[in-house]
Amino acid sequence: MEPDKIILQIQDKKTQEIEFVQLHNIKDLNCAIRDGMMKDIVNMSEILVDKRIERIANEIISRQEVKVILIAGPSSSGKTTFSKRLSLHLMANGLKPYPISLDDYFVDRTRTPRDETGDYDYESVHAVDLKLLQEHISLLLRGEEIELPRYDFPTGTSQPSGRKLRLNDDMILLFEGIHALNPELTSQIPESYKYRIYASVLAPIYIDKDKMISRTDSRLIRRILRDYRYRGATARDTIARWPSVRRGEDKWVFPFQKYANVEFNSVQIYELAVLRNKVLPILAEITPNMPEYEVSDRLRRLLLMFTPIEDVSITPPTSLLREFMGGSSFKY
Repeated sequence: MEPDKIILQIQDKKTQEIEFVQLHNIKDLNCAIRDGMMKDIVNMSEILVDKRIERIANEIISRQEVKVILIAGPSSSGKTTFSKRLSLHLMANGLKPYPISLDDYFVDRTRTPRDETGDYDYESVHAVDLKLLQEHISLLLRGEEIELPRYDFPTGTSQPSGRKLRLNDDMILLFEGIHALNPELTSQIPESYKYRIYASVLAPIYIDKDKMISRTDSRLIRRILRDYRYRGATARDTIARWPSVRRGEDKWVFPFQKYANVEFNSVQIYELAVLRNKVLPILAEITPNMPEYEVSDRLRRLLLMFTPIEDVSITPPTSLLREFMGGSSFKY
């Protein structure tokens, strides 16, 4: 399947949902917020997400040989929370899923390859310890025990986690990370054992009749908030690194989405209205004399188009947005 066809299929499904809840553009959303309709809109949007996850879970269950689920997608596409919500659906059907983040298999920062500008290329598949990962998967599929690694982002080092894992007959592994669909990671696994999912973030809503919000800007807004809250990075740090992230995605992520068995669009219709007041103060730290100001100002102007949802508690603790804004009932 060609990548552009995948994008069209995801977009068609999302468009159907927008039609269903009768929100076509930012103006419609702002009116719904002012009219006090957002609790129902949020609940309906979350139910639609859950229905999509349920369909994917049912497809996996129908393939009885599947032992490894591979969840990939670009930065800030909600892969981690998706894997946890998918796990709940699989558990409800008698399986014991075990989510594993490929980020924990990063090599030490000093061993991370550099890109053409000399920056660390975290998007390269060679930023992952492929040898260790493949060894662990092989051991698990043979029924042997491993100790999972843990990557410490502040220090940039791989450390022992103390978590031991052995794969029993009713267990299924979920690997999530930007490289999960890259054949280099799982070439030793029989095809019938694998099920591949590609997570994407398409524009949540139209700006006006003809113009949609950039899906790249939607992801960048998510990432700015996540990096600020959980990775000790300023908005300036995240924006400065974004061109390298995008180059890496073009090289290491997007070419492999064609291998997906199914695609999942994680965007929420209401998300930018919820994130607005959380992200604007972070962007305000970037001043006009900084090189990142042009991007920050574009994002600021986009967020200001939305009437804010002041009561963020209406976002459920299992929502994909909680991965970025905090307050999730899942442990990350």
